[in-house]
Amino acid sequence: MKKTLFISALFIFLPVLSYSASVTIYNNDFALVRDTKEFDIKKGNQRIEIDDVASKIDATSVLPKFLSDADKISIFEQNYDFDLVNSSKLLQKYIGEDIIVDRILPNSKKEQISGKLLAVDGGVIIKSQNDKIIINPSGEISLPKVPEGLMLKPTLSWQINSKVEGKKKLELFYKTSGFSWNSDYVAVLDKNDKSIDLNAWVTINNMSGTSYKNANLKLVAGDVNTVRATGAAPRLMMAKNMAVAEDAVEASFAEESFFEYHIYKLSRKTTLKNNENKQIELTSAQKVPVEKKYTFKGGSNSKVEVTLNLKNDKKSNLGMPLPKGKVRVFKNDGDSLEFVGEDRIEHTPENADIVLKIGNAFDVTAERTRKNVVRSSNSKQTEETYEIKLKNAKSEPVKVDVVEHIYGSSWKILSNSDKYVKKDSNTVVFTVEVPAKGEKKVEYKVKYTW
Repeated sequence: MKKTLFISALFIFLPVLSYSASVTIYNNDFALVRDTKEFDIKKGNQRIEIDDVASKIDATSVLPKFLSDADKISIFEQNYDFDLVNSSKLLQKYIGEDIIVDRILPNSKKEQISGKLLAVDGGVIIKSQNDKIIINPSGEISLPKVPEGLMLKPTLSWQINSKVEGKKKLELFYKTSGFSWNSDYVAVLDKNDKSIDLNAWVTINNMSGTSYKNANLKLVAGDVNTVRATGAAPRLMMAKNMAVAEDAVEASFAEESFFEYHIYKLSRKTTLKNNENKQIELTSAQKVPVEKKYTFKGGSNSKVEVTLNLKNDKKSNLGMPLPKGKVRVFKNDGDSLEFVGEDRIEHTPENADIVLKIGNAFDVTAERTRKNVVRSSNSKQTEETYEIKLKNAKSEPVKVDVVEHIYGSSWKILSNSDKYVKKDSNTVVFTVEVPAKGEKKVEYKVKYTW
């Protein structure tokens, strides 16, 4: 059943001029928007409105401020109208009213039905002028006008009283959901696995319900605490003396500390379209030194992990606080770049260590065996002996960190084949070299006392 709605009335809005918006996007799926609108204000009471705000705006966060004559223009009411036009709502508004249906009969003749709309739930029901009840008539439904209370776009409006007239700028702050951003890193290993070239990109997702043309963009990295809305009615917040610094012009993203977080400012303006994913380069670094390490965690699995270890400092050509994100690692096999593994990093401050788990080794394997257990007669003491056999099928020797977790209130290693380092109260690490095409055994005996 085809139904086309014809609307004969239009909404009329007061003329408003928009300036470049500033959008600050947080990790928590929200953004803070600062926008400026210009209105032609008359003296006395009047209504001003804008219809290009985000459909996911938090109306309780709206902060309006006139940039001039603020002491002569008072805002005494704010409304956010989001009851938008659709076919179902239009028909619901016309229940009990007369409507017209134009349809084409099987013989290709046109027929017009006039009648009262009785219901729309489960199908359209019309009582025609000759008292016939027509259910789900096929055709085009015509309505004389848009019913009062329905909006074409989400609209934010204010009732104001002005003692002055002329063009006045209104600066507007609000918080909206539907924005998110994340970091993605691409690392390319050199042929000797000694360094990487690193590129960082940010992916911005705008699902807020509106677009922002030529916007100033900031990204905030950090875990910002937010409180869920309690359903309170929108409130007005006036800020007559608030000052916000303009962004400095830089070549790309500029980073700076902000409270307990980090802000990344894009020096140029960019357009954030609704329902769009946008990628912008955050930073890049060449020849960042890395150390490839092999680690066997005997208590958790039988695989030898491969990691790339690096330091986020200026000596390593980095030294910029890095927002959390996924790091994908590639290496050239002689013909093209091939994917070798990926890992996630958390928010990483300057001078911090970064460990990327790439995968499990193919040619370096390990086998862990508990060889012997001796318990005392009073069951307050136990001695256990463990053997870790490492095999290396590579043509060059490798170093392997053997991580052993020793649990118990009191323990002591009685004997060991290789030196170890005690990392914490329950962890020791043996760092051993496994010869090329060979194997290495690590053995130790531990005593538990209760």
